[in-house]
Amino acid sequence: MSNQENVKIAPAQGKLGVLIPGIGAVSTTFMAGVEAIKRGIGQPIGSLTQLATIRLGKRTENRSPYIKDFVPLANLDDLVFGGWDIYEDSAYQAASKAQVLEASLLEKVRQPLEAIRPMKAVFEQDYVRLINGPNVKTQGTKFDKAQALLEDIKNFQQANQVARSVMIWCGSTEVFHKPSEVHQTLASFEEAMKRNDPEIAPSQIYAYAALLSGIPFANGAPNLTHDIPALLDLARERNLPVCGKDFKTGQTFMKTLLAPGFKARMLGMSGWFSTNILGNRDGEVLHDPGSFKSKEETKLSVLDSILQPHLYPMLYKDLYHAVRINYYPPRGDAKEGWDNIDIFGWLGYPMQIKIDFLCRDSILAAPLVLDLILFLDLAQRAGMRGIQEWLSFYFKAPMHAPGLYPEHDIFIQLMKLKNTLRWMRGEDLITHLGLEYYD
Repeated sequence: MSNQENVKIAPAQGKLGVLIPGIGAVSTTFMAGVEAIKRGIGQPIGSLTQLATIRLGKRTENRSPYIKDFVPLANLDDLVFGGWDIYEDSAYQAASKAQVLEASLLEKVRQPLEAIRPMKAVFEQDYVRLINGPNVKTQGTKFDKAQALLEDIKNFQQANQVARSVMIWCGSTEVFHKPSEVHQTLASFEEAMKRNDPEIAPSQIYAYAALLSGIPFANGAPNLTHDIPALLDLARERNLPVCGKDFKTGQTFMKTLLAPGFKARMLGMSGWFSTNILGNRDGEVLHDPGSFKSKEETKLSVLDSILQPHLYPMLYKDLYHAVRINYYPPRGDAKEGWDNIDIFGWLGYPMQIKIDFLCRDSILAAPLVLDLILFLDLAQRAGMRGIQEWLSFYFKAPMHAPGLYPEHDIFIQLMKLKNTLRWMRGEDLITHLGLEYYD
């Protein structure tokens, strides 16, 4: 054990409310999965909180407990689900329509899923242009809608007698926009809501309501949400942990696995072309150029950050990186991500790599949702506030402090995550130096 004192972590007592804007493919796959795991008819594959171990001390000590036994995480039996959506379908109906999970499995968890009925959503057609639904809040200004969300949250917490809550955005990708003057301070943000300023996005109203309610917030989409000064200041002021953004699932997951390997071996790269076909609601929304722009920004940022062309101009300065997403309804949630990578090695001789990842987007995303909920709740009980960079592991565009570059290398991200858990419990951080074994 190190001399560092353990971080004081409040126990995970009572129910944990999970509030989700967006009761679609990802969130219903997550909720159905949790209900299946609780009943012993499924396994939490892909979840660090449920399956991963963490090495403690020297390799010779053979101490590798499960993460869930090392830090006090909420129990799956204590999770209670609620949320908002523009469609009136229950979580069971939404999961059936998404067609991610087999009908036979959904039947076994039908009862708890049917009980989850979405509250009326805060929605604006200008931010998500290609879908529309009837289950939306229509009264008053954006500030009034924020007050309505605060009331929804309070009612949910009281009805379900939850001790704590977490909110995670699983809604559609909003159109790309940049921070403006209204996003700089809480006062200017609230004034802008009162006058229905078009710069205030629906996802920002959810984040505002969560933070005002004392609830940690995570953003699973690439849109500008709580990564603005007004809401980051609010999170720190209220001692709330936040993280985001954009779940790292299919193609970008592969990039953050492979690119660190090429760079580690000092192999050059002249081009990386990526294209996707998917037919779920996400694919339909991303058919709009404005929403695609939000996604493209997070997908394109990964390679530049990992490869650092300013440090290795001979290898990467002329890299051509392109990303395409094509809506193809027959594919549903079973997305295909195709990559062509042009690399070069000794004396500049060219080589190629082709990847065809036939993935299931929501199957990859569901365990990330679970981990983020449990880790954000842990962070709050540990008194951690503001951006939780140790949760970068889960995101395409990890939030980070001003003046820092984001860390995209998945292996560094995992080391950061596990070292943060070791730090929380007063264990030595692991550097992998290993010289002590040979002295």
